[in-house]
Amino acid sequence: MNDLSTLLDAAFKAERGAARRLAARDGISEQQALQRTLTLAAGAAGLPALLAERAALRGQQAARAAAIGERRALALAARTRRHDASPGAWRAWFDGSAHPNPGRCGIGGLLLGPDGARTEIALNAGYGNSSEAEYQALLAVLGAALRCGARPLTVHGDSRVVIDDMNGPLFDAAPALASWRAQAQALLAELGEVDLRWVPRHKNLDADALSQRGAGMAPPPEPV
Repeated sequence: MNDLSTLLDAAFKAERGAARRLAARDGISEQQALQRTLTLAAGAAGLPALLAERAALRGQQAARAAAIGERRALALAARTRRHDASPGAWRAWFDGSAHPNPGRCGIGGLLLGPDGARTEIALNAGYGNSSEAEYQALLAVLGAALRCGARPLTVHGDSRVVIDDMNGPLFDAAPALASWRAQAQALLAELGEVDLRWVPRHKNLDADALSQRGAGMAPPPEPV
């Protein structure tokens, strides 16, 4: 008879449950119940073949999990390097808001050049949710940067959803935001040297105010 740990490793959850019920009904040990349950599941192929098949399956699952973990670690390292790098000569901030969520959207962006040039964006973005508004704000900032020839460029945003969606691997990307991500990636390809960095909300107040203005939730600044 196979040892209990081997049988437990090989059994699926439903089979372990069936074995517990069998053990309680017939007054036999868990090991005996698992042996009977898995032998029945193996059918004509026999229990040794089933144990070998399940062991191979566990190996494949472990390899896939290790590969995913490695890709995520590489993506995290890349994000960390970008975050720790010195800001580029051009800097930008973006923010999107929805009132309520989903609801009326506003987008805001601020682009600062090395010579002190300042470009502000405050636009109504129609109806949508906050993540869509954030992506539209990013697109607006990247479009302005492309028109200004802003290279190298560091872009800051307080949306974890958008920053992680853009910086992370494709298999981790949010399916509902795929079209927005594709548009942003296309602009990044044209711009070249761009770092996307997450910042806490209190370091993104200018872009937030511009997004509120775009949504009609804040008055325009008074003339100086």
